[in-house]
Amino acid sequence: MKYFSTRGHPGEQSFEDVVLAGLAPDGGLYIPKEIPTLPENWRSEWAGLSYQQLAINILSLFISPDELPPADLVRLVSKTYTVGPSVFRHPSITPLVQLDPQTHVLELFHGPTYAFKDLALQLVGNLFEYFLDRRNSAKSPGEPPEKLTVVGATSGDTGSAAIYGLRNKANISVFILFPQGRVSPIQEAQMTTVLDENVHNLSVSGTFDNCQDILKTLLSDKGFNEKHQLGAVNSINWARILVQIVYYFSAYFQLLRNPDVDVAHSEIQFVVPTGNFGDIFAGYYAKRMGLPMGKLGIATNSNDILARFWTSGTYQKVDPNAGHVVGGVYATISPAMDIAVSSNFERLLWYLAYDIAVQNDKTSKRAAACEQVRNWMIAVKNRGTVDLSAVLEGARRDFVADKANDEQTVTTIRKYYETRSYLADPHTAVGLCAAEVFAKSNSTTTVQVVLSTAHPAKFAEAVQRAHPSFDVETVFGDLLLWERRVHAIVGAEEELTGLVRNAIDKIASGHHP
Repeated sequence: MKYFSTRGHPGEQSFEDVVLAGLAPDGGLYIPKEIPTLPENWRSEWAGLSYQQLAINILSLFISPDELPPADLVRLVSKTYTVGPSVFRHPSITPLVQLDPQTHVLELFHGPTYAFKDLALQLVGNLFEYFLDRRNSAKSPGEPPEKLTVVGATSGDTGSAAIYGLRNKANISVFILFPQGRVSPIQEAQMTTVLDENVHNLSVSGTFDNCQDILKTLLSDKGFNEKHQLGAVNSINWARILVQIVYYFSAYFQLLRNPDVDVAHSEIQFVVPTGNFGDIFAGYYAKRMGLPMGKLGIATNSNDILARFWTSGTYQKVDPNAGHVVGGVYATISPAMDIAVSSNFERLLWYLAYDIAVQNDKTSKRAAACEQVRNWMIAVKNRGTVDLSAVLEGARRDFVADKANDEQTVTTIRKYYETRSYLADPHTAVGLCAAEVFAKSNSTTTVQVVLSTAHPAKFAEAVQRAHPSFDVETVFGDLLLWERRVHAIVGAEEELTGLVRNAIDKIASGHHP
């Protein structure tokens, strides 16, 4: 399996190169040359598999055995998804919880940092380590080892998950950029209390989108990239998307084993709280591979660029009908979704552009789709808006979208706790709220699976608005009081990239900024 850039950078890349690079040199995102189809008897052959075995089968469809020998893949997956108090706390890894016959919650927060990002980033960290070790073992005696500087931008959960997946790994340094004052106290503490020498947190004045723009600029800077050998952990990294495909299949097989659900005569709808579009895009791949499901449900908070696109066909960073907000981003009680531009949406746009390309052969259609995506992304960057009405019909074939504001989110947390005895974090509550809207248009046989992306204790202040007696210390103890290390990057928006570049240069050379 080879990979190429959504913006058409010449050449196809190996899985190893794609994982280590993260972003393509032209600023595009890597996607597989082909989407594999499932084995003929996958339902019967995979039905009784553990999560680990399921992951091995799915990942092997996208990774050539010449690149990653099957025995090594088995070892990496087994090492990643270990069940225990400090790793994955539930034997099912991603348990499916039934709230009623029509509504289920797929809990993705049983990893070390209590967020769904652990499922991908624990494996991504092990892949980084594996590929570096293999390259370094092939070097001549005395030759300096190859090193990797991992950079990431986070609205909260990616940062801590990446840090926990990479801390104390040889020849790897990790720099995490997060927006000052726009992550939850627990999220910030999880990142900044990790004092391993290879971990560096940079708090950036501005929004997550500023952090993400800085990240993309650094990854696209050839000189800086070569100097530090940069890698990415954000969901722009293909490995993140690939690993997340697994839990859609896990949910399907858990439904099959549920005597209350007639999967053969039901349509499954996955509803996903969505910020950067990576989590739900993994579901799109699962659907394209052949996993039976209806339309995927996009659930956004007040930062609703995606919901607005599915209504109007316009992809517009700032809502023209809304009041002024900093950087076009509202600060909400579901901060992991406080994003103006969803990076992974570019991957979906490539497939939509390919579908409408008028060329007859695959090579020409692929080139046309890359050119179209490149032009669309230039328009978004330069003007903050682009008309995508030409692909709206195609987008509506596989997705529906809705949003929930903070008031609706709190109301939903309270309602599900009082009526179902289920306590949801605010992001999951956004998903549950949107699911109720989608259910009004669904068939009576539709079964909904809402992806629960974080433990409620990570967002205690928001949860306590609906459930005042909720106690965060039962999960995180006195974490908020631990020693911290963080470098503050403060400046005007146009200065931030240079300030971050200088900080990484100084820290990497052994000096504090």
